Amino acid sequence: MTSFRTILEVPPSDVSISHHNRLLAIGSCFAEHIGARLQALQFDLQLNPFGILYNPYSIAYSIERLRAGTPYQAEDLFFHNDLWHSFDHHGKFNHPNSAQALEGINQALAQSTAALQVADRILLTLGTATIHLLRENGRIVANCHKVPATYFERRRMEVVEIADCISQACEALAKSKPELRIILTVSPVRHLRDGFIENQRSKATLLLAVEELLRRHTYMRYFPAYEILMDDLRDYRFYDTDMTHPSATAIDYIWEQFAGAFFKEDTRALVAAIQKINTALAHRPFHHNTPAHQAFLKKLRADMATLQMQHPFLKWDDDAEG
Repeated sequence: MTSFRTILEVPPSDVSISHHNRLLAIGSCFAEHIGARLQALQFDLQLNPFGILYNPYSIAYSIERLRAGTPYQAEDLFFHNDLWHSFDHHGKFNHPNSAQALEGINQALAQSTAALQVADRILLTLGTATIHLLRENGRIVANCHKVPATYFERRRMEVVEIADCISQACEALAKSKPELRIILTVSPVRHLRDGFIENQRSKATLLLAVEELLRRHTYMRYFPAYEILMDDLRDYRFYDTDMTHPSATAIDYIWEQFAGAFFKEDTRALVAAIQKINTALAHRPFHHNTPAHQAFLKKLRADMATLQMQHPFLKWDDDAEG
């Protein structure tokens, strides 16, 4: 035997991502990993304006809310465990002061509404097909915020139901933006609180829904993040200590596959140059005033200036201290 693993070869996509694209990433915590890397490499990307979202309905609703740009009002919040919350948002927007919670929510909404208007690449990462509905009114929530489970009804969305809500949210955008391309992924993060069997059924539902979306829409593409971790890496050494999230090594590997699929040669070269500078900027010397470190800083600033002349959209802090 010459190989001890099955390798998933991700072919180059006919859709590319470059620094000239305007991106919006919405979805589960896996979207945060990819989105944060894109931002660090100075892609123009707006990331999770509602915070981390897991279920397809809430992801679709967030897109529709961004299209409308309708601000949230005080009555949209509720008070629980000494904090103000929104059922449409992740806990990062929670705040002891309702006015400040609302301000943070609406600032993110306004900023991302503007970003959506110019976006030509949208990354959607579906995390789970399970939804929670408030018993009092049937409203689907994005986050339960540790409200007692008795307040919710829990069920799994159907394949067509998922495809319908994502389609409805994206169709109007696609009609007004012929250049728009939407990249779908299913998060490899396992939702084991739902149980092993239910997690697999949930992921299977998402995968079938993605298949239906790709059948319906020529502007959608799929990146197999779930399959890479499940079938290519397929080992607990590629999981974090909680045994549900991918490890840093796994994220690195999936990122390389993502870049290989969506970056053309010129983008890969620019990404490598930016990463080299980012690594140098992260360097923390023991002795700042040595001639060697001052020479290092001089070369670093020269490299940054050269790259910025070639690509004026790049921006770093004015003072590179190393």
